[in-house]
Amino acid sequence: MSFQLRRAQRLGGASLLLLGAAATPALAQDKPAATELPAVTVTAPSPIVRRAIVPSRTASRATRPAPARNRERTAEAAPAAPASATPQPGVLPVVTNQFATVTVIPNEEIRRQGGGQLGDLLFSKPGITGSSFAPGASSRPIIRGLDVNRVGIVENGTNAGGASDLGEDHFVPIDPLATNQIEVVRGPAALRYGSTSIGGVVSATNNRIPDALPACAPSFQAYGLPAKAPLAAAATSPCVTAETRTAFSSVDRGVESGVLLDTGGGNFAFHADVYGRTTSDYSIPSYPYLNDQTRSVNGRQPNSATRSDGASIGGSYFFQGGYIGASITQNDALYHIPGIDGADHNTRIDGHQTKINVKGEYHPDAAAIDTVRFWAGATDYRHNEIGLADPADPTSDGVRQTFTNKEQEIRTEVQLMPFNARFAEVTTALGFQVGHQELSAPSPDNPGTLFNGLWDPNNSTRVAAYAFNEFKFTEQTKAQIAGRIEHVELHGTTPNFPADYLPDGTPQAGIARNPSFTPKSGSIGLLQDLPGGMVGSITAQYVERAPKAAELFSRGGHDATATFDIGNPNLTIETAKSVELGVRRATGPFRFEATVYYTHFDNFIYRRLTGVMCDDDFASCGTPGAELNQAVYSQRNANFRGGEFQSQLDVGAFQGGIWGIENQLDMVRATFTDGTNVPRIPPLRMGGGVFWRDDNWLMRVNLLHAFAQNNVAVIAETPTPGYNLLKAEVSYKTKLDRNWFGAREMTAGILGNNLLNENIRNSVSYTKDEVLMPGIGVRAFANFKF
Repeated sequence: MSFQLRRAQRLGGASLLLLGAAATPALAQDKPAATELPAVTVTAPSPIVRRAIVPSRTASRATRPAPARNRERTAEAAPAAPASATPQPGVLPVVTNQFATVTVIPNEEIRRQGGGQLGDLLFSKPGITGSSFAPGASSRPIIRGLDVNRVGIVENGTNAGGASDLGEDHFVPIDPLATNQIEVVRGPAALRYGSTSIGGVVSATNNRIPDALPACAPSFQAYGLPAKAPLAAAATSPCVTAETRTAFSSVDRGVESGVLLDTGGGNFAFHADVYGRTTSDYSIPSYPYLNDQTRSVNGRQPNSATRSDGASIGGSYFFQGGYIGASITQNDALYHIPGIDGADHNTRIDGHQTKINVKGEYHPDAAAIDTVRFWAGATDYRHNEIGLADPADPTSDGVRQTFTNKEQEIRTEVQLMPFNARFAEVTTALGFQVGHQELSAPSPDNPGTLFNGLWDPNNSTRVAAYAFNEFKFTEQTKAQIAGRIEHVELHGTTPNFPADYLPDGTPQAGIARNPSFTPKSGSIGLLQDLPGGMVGSITAQYVERAPKAAELFSRGGHDATATFDIGNPNLTIETAKSVELGVRRATGPFRFEATVYYTHFDNFIYRRLTGVMCDDDFASCGTPGAELNQAVYSQRNANFRGGEFQSQLDVGAFQGGIWGIENQLDMVRATFTDGTNVPRIPPLRMGGGVFWRDDNWLMRVNLLHAFAQNNVAVIAETPTPGYNLLKAEVSYKTKLDRNWFGAREMTAGILGNNLLNENIRNSVSYTKDEVLMPGIGVRAFANFKF
């Protein structure tokens, strides 16, 4: 989080980052100084630059020098807003100047909570859970019951790549070990990333492309130089900052470690990081299999071990008015797939991703244009699904399926200077986006035969333009109107299947499919300050989404998910019409956010289990002894409605710190228009806990109760029992004497998870009847900054 503060302060008004609502004292002036809390500053992606600050109990703060990259306008601009103090761990971050709910996971929380996948890290956040196909190895975030093609995942502004949206067993190639902050953005701001973000966008940020010189680099003011002095004169000596991140976990005998290095001097800044983790089969409370209690597992979830590692190097060049930078990142993972079939066949996935990113920002000396920004990324991803063809024959081990994804993306945004339209101050941001993707899923079995693998090679191209217009009527009232138009072209092949998806003796012949779509989306929102430090928002959205390649062209077995997927080349555009209302409070001893929403889908695309079993080819469907569930992509109208609430109350002073209570509630109900249930929807969850914190310590105990999920699909989905998830944590953060061993700051702590050792099954997981979430465990971590 401290890194994000430094970065936000350097970017100032030129940044795309959104800083949370204005700070005011949260306690009466007569409170002891020990009970005062530092400010909490959070960021969230937004195409319109706005500045505000989230709650503070600090009476005064030191003012930082003006941002170096805004030096052209420093003389004319108003003084920079006072810098916020380093936020205190455990304070609930609430964003009050977005038009829809934003969930922020700051750096300190990522370090405390840990997790090998974004879905694991976000599992208990209100309105969010993880797919948990292979806990710790493959878990993609699910937002309000929506997943894969309705939830975008980006890293530093570009698509994360990989294949996690093509199969629940595939890992997300963003590791929390190398991540500094995560924002989950819903509503209009998600439109800038594409119409495949109806549910929201999970945005991970790090410093792989530096957008500021390291904190130890001298500033202009340190040299007493004028604002328009050459940048090279301001920082001539290189400096280095480093951070180590290490943790141990008992539940899976896991070890993880990462090292991050930042250096810079003159006009240049560089970053490098390397990380790795390894775990064994994790412990569970009892037998994992609901329908098979005969297997001996010795208190462990069979076939759940993992290993992952990665590295990145990047750099930026700063010039008068902006910067340009690039990075290259390598992600590797080798992990096992738990479940009956996975354990029998020793199924595991060996994945590799190479990703190149370029990012830049320029502030021209122009009357109409404030900032020009661009992002570009290219990813080359490949993984092999490895396992035994015959569980009784150990020599039959080999590659069962291969996935490749080559993807490129470019996005450019221009933010115009605000202008006075008499009735409001208007700020406009315009964007243009181009993307291309090539997918393949060949199989080594029976090479050269027709329909070998999950799908034939296919490709898609998308071109989009979008615009955001924000109207500031008064300091208390703002509105936003946004729109996006895309054109999507896809090219692939798939046969015509019988209407009942059972073989009828007709030979299957490949047919070229070249569908194209032009989805259009728009939104309107209102943000209003309310009495008592509250802020209210209302947003209405109309979002169209084009079908993805997997939904159109699938026609084969997928061993890791134990499904035989059949795409539908006749799918049409999916449309979502939604309304969201929210009330938030970010100041004072009681901080909270409450949201309710309703979404109606026309032609909702989903994967429907037919109840038919198949083997590796379509001719086997319906035969006795087949092992793969036939899953057909279909469309129906559907309704999603629900809400989320979370709060934190500082009750009073205790032992030089503050103690308080916190709670949360989230629910989503999803049905088709005939009243039947949409499959794999999270249950109603509610929880709460107590905490104590001061300037150094954070102690917390929290219990989350998930109710039983009995609203299941008609075919092939079983009810899920409820559970209680008890967590406790203690962490300590302090400055260090550099003479000790060179470190200037340390954060260390212990986190206990599932302390009741409950049988926890995740209702959204395809493997919930065979895979339990990890049992009781303790995680110890330590971070050092140098």
